[in-house]
Amino acid sequence: MLKRTLLATLALTLAAAPAAAIPYEAFIDVDTDDDLDDLLASGQITPETYDALRVLLDRGVDLDTATREELYSLPNLTYADADAIIEYRTLNGFIADPVDLVAAGVLTEEKLLAISSFLIIRRRERSKYEPHGFVRVFTRAAHSDRIAPPVGVRARVTAGKDLTAGLALSLTRLRVGEVVWDPNRDALLADPASNQLHVPTAFVRYRTDQLDLIAGTYRVGFGERLTFDTATDYTPNGLYLDDQLTRGYDLVRSCRQSTGELAATPCGGDLRYRYVTPDFGWSEGLRGLAVGTEQIPLGQGRLQAFGWGSYQHRSIYQYEIANTAPGVCDDPRDDANPACSAPDVYVRPDGAPLAPAPEFAYQTLPNMFAESLVGGNVTYFAARRDYVGVTAYGATTTWLPDTPADVRLDTQEWSRWPIGGRHGAVGAMMGMGRGIYDVFAEVTHSFDRIPRGPGPVRGGGGPAAILRATRNLKDQEVEVSARYYDPDFANPYAGSIAAADEVEGQRARGEHGARLRYTGRHGAVRVRTGLDVWRTLVPIQQQVAGEIVDDFVYVARGDVYVRPDFDATRQFRWGVWLQATDKGLDQGDRRDAGGMVIPPCYEVLFEDGELGEPITCTGRRFVTTLRARLVPSKQLTLFAQARHALLDDSRGADKRQDLSALATALWKPDDRLRVRGRVRYLNEDIADPAYLEQSLETSVEVGYRMRKRDRARVRADLVLWLDDRASTAARSPSPELWLGADYEARF
Repeated sequence: MLKRTLLATLALTLAAAPAAAIPYEAFIDVDTDDDLDDLLASGQITPETYDALRVLLDRGVDLDTATREELYSLPNLTYADADAIIEYRTLNGFIADPVDLVAAGVLTEEKLLAISSFLIIRRRERSKYEPHGFVRVFTRAAHSDRIAPPVGVRARVTAGKDLTAGLALSLTRLRVGEVVWDPNRDALLADPASNQLHVPTAFVRYRTDQLDLIAGTYRVGFGERLTFDTATDYTPNGLYLDDQLTRGYDLVRSCRQSTGELAATPCGGDLRYRYVTPDFGWSEGLRGLAVGTEQIPLGQGRLQAFGWGSYQHRSIYQYEIANTAPGVCDDPRDDANPACSAPDVYVRPDGAPLAPAPEFAYQTLPNMFAESLVGGNVTYFAARRDYVGVTAYGATTTWLPDTPADVRLDTQEWSRWPIGGRHGAVGAMMGMGRGIYDVFAEVTHSFDRIPRGPGPVRGGGGPAAILRATRNLKDQEVEVSARYYDPDFANPYAGSIAAADEVEGQRARGEHGARLRYTGRHGAVRVRTGLDVWRTLVPIQQQVAGEIVDDFVYVARGDVYVRPDFDATRQFRWGVWLQATDKGLDQGDRRDAGGMVIPPCYEVLFEDGELGEPITCTGRRFVTTLRARLVPSKQLTLFAQARHALLDDSRGADKRQDLSALATALWKPDDRLRVRGRVRYLNEDIADPAYLEQSLETSVEVGYRMRKRDRARVRADLVLWLDDRASTAARSPSPELWLGADYEARF
């Protein structure tokens, strides 16, 4: 977008030492979402960071109106950078050209180039009422697909600077149809997958200096994201657009059914390992009305107030459902009760309703329940960096299939959505800034109707708190945080800092710990390092009076990484990244807790394959990464990386060794043409080619800017499967060839 036009202007500007923002694990320099895919594939960023950057790239940030929180969400910027941009904007009234920030010493050349793809650039000569926006159409398919390809459409139009409307369309082929309760089978019944057109997101937004109003789909977030957060920003504050579609780069099984009432499985023979292109997906966020203002004068400061209401149909993984009717399954935690298992989901038969039918397997069932939600936030800002506020929300769920009296659909205990149908939270937040220091805190209490059980996880709601402090300079930033999440704090809308492990479907639950992160530059060395130590509840089984009972114990875990990058010259950069993770710091080599040996695995396992809740792992992993980046000219960028991982595996006492390598090349001969290529090799468990994946993936993408602002992209992916697994030998297609096309028209 802006990057190519900035290159010539910035060539005469001296660059100062860059700094990187704390939330992102690497220096982010991307043009398109395909560049983000490279960062994710190489392990430079986590899936959470990928999602945040993808949404930010789609949404954009307007430097003329962005708040401190929005500016800090931009990659590679510190709080010091955000404050400097605001001070420059206040002094000059507006930012006529982002290049002026470099000339004024507010940002470095490298930082501005890196964030340019995330910026919204308004043409000031445009009429106030002249509409502008974009329409983007994209599709892709594997060469062996026997069904129509998926199609995605995104459109957004803005009239002047106040009114914006947008929507997303998705043509799906693998999505299950309507789900109902079948009294004949005493089970769920669903229509088979078919071609369907969906409008998952659509909104109209009216935003002025005094009012922000969104009708349709939207995102909301505040403070440290502990009470309520559906946004993806690290420090959200207010309302955000929601019109994104997601895409995956792994083929999915074309047939996901089991035998059911048939004599043989319908997915046997060639269908067992036949794969097809996945549909474009979307997140089921909030849908309704949200309104707020940030400019209510109060004393020497200002008051902001937001309110939102949502009524959203939600989908759920079929094995997360339970029948909690009285006398059937009083508590889904009771794994000894077979009635607490997920109900069967049969394929609706053609013709006779009682004809034998297969069952669905590993499916997400659409529109299973409706969530009604209301929430609000009131915050007083004594100054830009000093504030105190209150956030609260409440939600109730109504299951949509019409069921008899002896069936009451609910969720399993390991689902994200709490058992009982009602949940909410209320919390207080604060922030204070002095000089180079900022301190943030949020304290929250949740409430729900989860059945009260034995042990530390009882249900009913509990407290949680997070404290975060930063020291901010233009060339370095330090963040220290502490968190406490009670075992009964079950809030599906908490997006605060937490480890990846879960307690009954929630990350921010049954966990307390501390995290330290540092990012900075020292001469030619860029350093990113972090330490996270926490204790989390894990489920175990113990023998009590000769019987096996379920229980929980606390297990200490830790993660540390050091990522130095060395600028050998202006054209060549290399780095050595080290990371160590231990999921059982206090378990020793035996990995014993509560009288039962916990598997010394590192990767998450599930009961009965993909059918049940996660199984506790307490293993270790050590990762070493060597990487190099060469820019021989402004037109060509080369990158290479090799990674070795040593980790515990559930198969035995020996450590498993994984090896991966990735190389990319980006060629931009002029402002119109962009060619990107990638080669990736992955070998999971180099000692046993018949155990896990071994593959070689290549991709080539060609982008061309047409007319003045339109952009067309074509991408081809080739995947070769190299391991000796029986499933790989039977896999179809093998090799995989993907073709994708993307056209974006701007006006």
